[in-house]
Amino acid sequence: MKANIVDLAKIKVSCGNCNLSELCLPRGLDHDELAQLDRVIKRTTPLHKGDYLFRAGDSLGSIYAVRSGAVKLYSLSDTGEEHVLGFYLPGELVGLDAINAERHRGFAVALETSSYCSIPYSQLEEFCSQLPGLGHQFLRLMSREISHENRLLLTLATRSAEERIAAFLLNLSSRYRRLGYSALEFRLPMPRKDIGLFLGLTIETVSRIFSRLQREKIISADRRFVRISNPAALDRLCGGAAAPVASAGRA
Repeated sequence: MKANIVDLAKIKVSCGNCNLSELCLPRGLDHDELAQLDRVIKRTTPLHKGDYLFRAGDSLGSIYAVRSGAVKLYSLSDTGEEHVLGFYLPGELVGLDAINAERHRGFAVALETSSYCSIPYSQLEEFCSQLPGLGHQFLRLMSREISHENRLLLTLATRSAEERIAAFLLNLSSRYRRLGYSALEFRLPMPRKDIGLFLGLTIETVSRIFSRLQREKIISADRRFVRISNPAALDRLCGGAAAPVASAGRA
């Protein structure tokens, strides 16, 4: 099964010609403002699968924008139990959780080879005060993150396991479509175990529901490649729980 997946080679290296600019902080900035932002953004070597962007307890130094690949954010309980907090795709910001306490509450790890931009937070604050467009976009992204948190709590509290899976797949579909890629055929960057940890389900439940959706010809799956064969049925199944989402890893 083939899918139209984000291609690392297509991701440009400056805000002015980046094909993610309308999804990220540069949205709405003019040429001169983009040039100012470009001067402080750092573009580093890609992360390999399993590399950490930051760890819980690290002080806030930068906000990170994913350029390619995928990043998982998770926390650990006092007993070492993992709780997946979200998955971040290209054009989405990671690290907003640290703004209040000035320390990261979770671990951000690459799920696959991933590139990113690093924006020093101290300079971002200064630029937001100087550039109204940037400040507005940053507030919009933070508001969106809060909305995702609330939607996730509602989904986990009121939806069945099958509805959670349906909402999760439609959420990913919306985010891939926003990137300009296929909304019906894509690769899951995360294993099913992580999907379960994110949705509050066991891996056995996730696998069972995937199998049921395939038997009912709503989706087809080949390892991590998924094709949504009947999007209307998937939407009915989640009962509207997966309204289009434009940002980070909340389903």
